[in-house]
Amino acid sequence: MKVLVTGVKGQLGHDVVNELNKRGIESVGVDIAEMDIMDEVSVNKVITEVNPDAVIHCAAWTAVDLAEEEENKEKVFSINGKGTEYIAKVCKKIGAKMMYISTDYVFDGQGETPWQPDQKNYKPLNVYGESKLQGELAVSKILEKYFIVRIAWVFGLNGKNFIKTMLNVGKTHDEVRVVNDQIGTPTYTYDLARLLVDMIITEKYGYYHATNEGGYISWYDFTKEIYNQAGLKTKVNAVSTAEYGLSKAKRPFNSRLDKSKLVKNGFVPLPTWQDALARYLKELEENGAN
Repeated sequence: MKVLVTGVKGQLGHDVVNELNKRGIESVGVDIAEMDIMDEVSVNKVITEVNPDAVIHCAAWTAVDLAEEEENKEKVFSINGKGTEYIAKVCKKIGAKMMYISTDYVFDGQGETPWQPDQKNYKPLNVYGESKLQGELAVSKILEKYFIVRIAWVFGLNGKNFIKTMLNVGKTHDEVRVVNDQIGTPTYTYDLARLLVDMIITEKYGYYHATNEGGYISWYDFTKEIYNQAGLKTKVNAVSTAEYGLSKAKRPFNSRLDKSKLVKNGFVPLPTWQDALARYLKELEENGAN
C-alpha cells in the first residue's frame, strides 16, 4: 500500500508519515513546495504521478482568527474548500481512498449534547468552519471511498498550539485568564496518527469523530492540568468567552464530539487526554520544543 499525506510539515501530517513508516507502509509526504493545493494542475500532476492507494489530507488553513480578515477569506476557501475538491477529484480518477481531516467547527457549537458524526445540521460560526464544511461536502459528493474525520483542540510537536502558548505564558506571568464556557476534548496528533493509519487500511468508510478520551473539559480545566503536570505555579482565573473578548472569530461553546462510532466499527479509541498531555510534555522536553 502507498499513502500520500498532505501537510507533512504540520503537526498532524508529520506524525501520520512517521506512523506509516513505523508500520512499513510506503508514504509520500507533500507540502506546499511539492504540491500547491490551490492549483488544480499541481494537485492533478503530483497525485497522478505518485499514484497512491490512499490520500490522507492533513493540509489546511487553521489560523481561525486570521481567516476572518477580508484579505484572507478567498485564500482560506481556496485551501480548505477548493483544494480539498481538487484532491477528491484526482482520488476518484485514480481509484484512491481519501481521508479528509475536518473539525468540530462545522457545527454551530450550541447546546450541551455531543455532536454525532453522521448528523448533518451544519451551521458554522466562522469562516474557518465554513471553509472546512465546503471541503467535507466536496469529498462526500465526489467520492464513495472516503473517511471524514473530525477532530478538535489539536496539539503536536510541530507548529503552534494551545499547550505551547500556555506554557510560555505561564513562565512569564503570575496569573492567566482562560475561558471556562467552551467545552470539548483535546487531541494529541501522535495518538490520532495511529488511529488514522488503523482506519486507512480498512474499508470502513464514512464520518468519524476522533479526540482523546478522558472526558469533556473547558479550556480553563485544560490549562490547570497543563500547569499542574508542568509544575508551574501560575494562577488560572476562569472567565466567560464574553469577558475574555479577544477573538475575531466566534468560537463554539459546545465542541463535545461523540466518538462511539469508532468502537462500533472496531477501532481502538485514543488514550485519555491526561495521559496524552503527560507524554506530550515529556516529548517537548526531550525535543527542546517548548
